[in-house]
Amino acid sequence: MQGNIKIKGARENNLKNISLEIPKYKLVVITGPSGSGKSTLALDTLQRESQRQFMESLGMVTYQASKPKVDAIHGLCPSISVGQHITNRNPRSTVGTVTDIYTYLRILFAKIGERPCPSCGTTIEPSFEGEVPQNGILDEEESYHAHGMVHCPNCGHPLEKLTMTHFSFNKPEGACATCSGLGQIATLNMDAVIDGNRSLRGGGVLIWHDLLIDYHTNILKAAAKHYGFSFDEHLPIKEYNEVQRDLLLFGVESEEFKRHFPNVKPPKTVGKGKFEGVITGIWRRYREKGGEPGESKLFHKQLCPDCQGARLKKESLLVTVEGASIVEVSSWSIADALAWMNSLQDRLQEKLTSEQLLIVEPLLHDCAVRTKRLIDVGLGYMSLHRQVVTLSGGEAQRLRLATILGSGLTGVLYILDEPTAGLHPRDTRGLIRMLNQLRDLGNTVLVIEHDEEVMRAADRIIDMGPSAGSLGGNVVGQGRLEDLLNNPDSVTGAYFREESHRMEEFKRRKGNGNFLTIRNAHARNLKNITISFPLGCLISVTGVSGSGKSTLLFDVLAASYQEKGQPIGCERITGWDAVGQLVTVDQSPLSRMKRSNIATYTEVYTHLRNWFAGLPEAKRSKLTAKHFSFNTPGGRCENCQGLGVVPIHMHFLPEVEVRCPACRGRRFLRKYSPCYVQRPYHFRLIGYDHSREPVRS
Repeated sequence: MQGNIKIKGARENNLKNISLEIPKYKLVVITGPSGSGKSTLALDTLQRESQRQFMESLGMVTYQASKPKVDAIHGLCPSISVGQHITNRNPRSTVGTVTDIYTYLRILFAKIGERPCPSCGTTIEPSFEGEVPQNGILDEEESYHAHGMVHCPNCGHPLEKLTMTHFSFNKPEGACATCSGLGQIATLNMDAVIDGNRSLRGGGVLIWHDLLIDYHTNILKAAAKHYGFSFDEHLPIKEYNEVQRDLLLFGVESEEFKRHFPNVKPPKTVGKGKFEGVITGIWRRYREKGGEPGESKLFHKQLCPDCQGARLKKESLLVTVEGASIVEVSSWSIADALAWMNSLQDRLQEKLTSEQLLIVEPLLHDCAVRTKRLIDVGLGYMSLHRQVVTLSGGEAQRLRLATILGSGLTGVLYILDEPTAGLHPRDTRGLIRMLNQLRDLGNTVLVIEHDEEVMRAADRIIDMGPSAGSLGGNVVGQGRLEDLLNNPDSVTGAYFREESHRMEEFKRRKGNGNFLTIRNAHARNLKNITISFPLGCLISVTGVSGSGKSTLLFDVLAASYQEKGQPIGCERITGWDAVGQLVTVDQSPLSRMKRSNIATYTEVYTHLRNWFAGLPEAKRSKLTAKHFSFNTPGGRCENCQGLGVVPIHMHFLPEVEVRCPACRGRRFLRKYSPCYVQRPYHFRLIGYDHSREPVRS
């Protein structure tokens, strides 16, 4: 197989009208300094144009799907991108559920699980009655989800027949009733929500920013007027009477507040005082989002006292296969779980009939195959019950790659964004082996990467640069790593040439003499370790993937600090007196809001909005700061809700976002767009490309 993907005149973002050829069916690495245009070339140009051409080949309307700024791309394949972002933030999702391995285990335990009779304690063997497969295939609808009664052979006590749902922590039939299948119970941390020493206007509700304070204060005052009592927004919250406090915390429709005015109907609109309540709103959002990060930071979480974190009902936990419950199998490392599956196959050969084996063997085989793929991508240290939200970016990407490996697709362009992120160098070779497998299946593998070992394994390297932003966007070198070393224009080659001469000695600081000591840390895989961190110096915690680094720093140290020094996952921590503040910087997104950008996150945009609102022309037009916000009605484009893009539903394909046709990506109402308020100064809107049309004055 031969051929190239030919790109002519790529000008997206900072690309400088580049043209190049990428060999097909090879492992190709795109490297270069951060901001040099690697992601723009791979994702914003190749991936986007591949999507557009694929839609067009299916006869779908593509006029809304914006074509990247490129003259032509020839020889493009259907593409699949694998990024580092974790799209699944549901705390119920585990490694086992997203890979379907846990689904196979649920079926397996429903079919061959043994359980004790609750009346006499006799072990009840599995029954295959009425489940003989037709032509070797078991009818899922009739068998896996069949309901019926099973009777104890000793005392005749009736029991409900086991089904998949009895082993699901997302279904009421299987989930622990106390924690609803989460394994933890949550209690709201009121100290993180209300500061009683402050007034409402003074920021007493800690989760409200300036705009929300104004918004909710007006509703509260309207509610107080509706019920005929006073509400002082400048009074410290701790001095509120019972009526005022219940209104603020629980809202007008709560039982706590209704008891004060049993004969008064609650207001029907927000404008008239329909206030939800601070606590009521927090709990609603927490439940709607399934305990996602954000609201979850306001809660104390404890192990469920009934299931002890197992998530399932006691009756489901008592079901075993060869002496192990489904929770035990899920808690083992994936490597140990695979060994159990392999040994189970041998034991079942002796216990089951040939017809029964026709039912069980395909399940166990597919389960083992999927488990083996996780080991192949270097995730054998994980357990099946590991939450997806706790994975690092690199781990999440490799989890996705394990699924791709099993698809068997050929002729596909796979685009990967730094798959070695968070990966110990020891595990890089396993990742390279997997990338080569994808290539050898007849696919083109395009990897954005900086790792030297991956670059040495690549069939072709494309070096972008020479610098970042407007100083990047050029192809400064191509070939193998050895070719780049001899290329005087290659930034990457220059780095590796100089590396052998770069033996700078660092002056190591001894610290200030104080220590932060964690004693007997036992969270997750930590083996009751005791460790001291010297303060006043730079400390590196390293180790292979899954060795417990993040658990020690985030799940023990940072979690204990957030609980005001109360030990979490350890016996105790000493030395907090010498720590002024603890700031955590992890791989989680800075913001969950799609509208957020660098300007809004750093609050620079607040000053920009006020600046534009203070211009003479804005004052004459009676424009305020909100008219220059893409987050609030009045300023934002309502067609895209200020996002600048609108989604296109693709039916059987993932949704595609295209530039909003109303605002053309500007995010604002056209008449309030800051590019129209420029006299007497010529200001430009950050992020807006004015080269496409003349500036109006």
